Amino acid sequence: MSASGERMPRLLALVPYLLARPGIRIDEAAQDFDVTPRQLRKDLELLWMCGLPGYGPGDLIDLSFEGDTIVVTHDAGMSRPLRLTGGEATALLVALRALAETPGVADGDAVRRAIAKIEDAAGQARPAGVVVGGGVREGARAARTRETVSGALQEGRALRMRYYTASRDQITERTVDPMRLVIVQGVGYLEAWCRRVEGVRLFRLDRVDALTVLDEPAAPPAHARPTDLSDGVFSARPDQRVAHLVLDPDARWVAEYYPCEELDELDGGRLRIAMRYSDEPWMVRLVLSLGGEAQVESPATLAEAVGRRAADAVARARHLASISDR
Repeated sequence: MSASGERMPRLLALVPYLLARPGIRIDEAAQDFDVTPRQLRKDLELLWMCGLPGYGPGDLIDLSFEGDTIVVTHDAGMSRPLRLTGGEATALLVALRALAETPGVADGDAVRRAIAKIEDAAGQARPAGVVVGGGVREGARAARTRETVSGALQEGRALRMRYYTASRDQITERTVDPMRLVIVQGVGYLEAWCRRVEGVRLFRLDRVDALTVLDEPAAPPAHARPTDLSDGVFSARPDQRVAHLVLDPDARWVAEYYPCEELDELDGGRLRIAMRYSDEPWMVRLVLSLGGEAQVESPATLAEAVGRRAADAVARARHLASISDR
């Protein structure tokens, strides 16, 4: 395998590995990945330039070094459960079963646990694929967030959080007065008085990037009232437009992660959704990030914007290729 072919799987595995081992020494991590400490440092420097579309402050993976130890301070979503297509899950199961039967495997129990977890996820999977992890809707970070929020509610403490708003592709710092924890359709939310916007807001727990319990008491104003969730958490706003998208099977996760008003099953495992958005550049980036696995049916202005952005990217790539060939 080429050096780049060996490096890519290592980079993908590094963030979850470091999240599970905060404060690990660089030489120990390098030994686990069978590389030199110098190579691992180069990998970490490259990770600093990786992250979510937008690639601005708050979008990129962030690491903290203290002496010879490493801590991931922002994972850019890399802690979310692994999603596999049906074919990928089958191939992985075949490989794991062969490994489990190989004499001398260091941790056969771990291999067998992985097989059981994938088989269980495959048995519950939708056509979109298989989700491997601690549940489709709540990963380890969201579970820790829920525990912290629950403690703050019991103690009556305010919270300071760094929160990712998906509809605007924006990370903001907020101080909130917790009111209650709710679970809607399997997703956990904190309902709180947000001092930044001076209103009651619902915060999805898996989009909280950082959370601190403050010494000051929580004090939502007397007029703050819980949200009526009988029709779900999503409520349309007059300034929002509606995008109608057709998602290929491997892009169906979009309907799970973002609020959608309509879901129509199509042939071949495809899904048609209606999704509200406020910021067109954000929606353009989302469609392009799906790599051709989403088609815009309407509005025409969005489809045209996606086409222009894609054409610009192709033109830039050709220009850079022509320069490198000189």
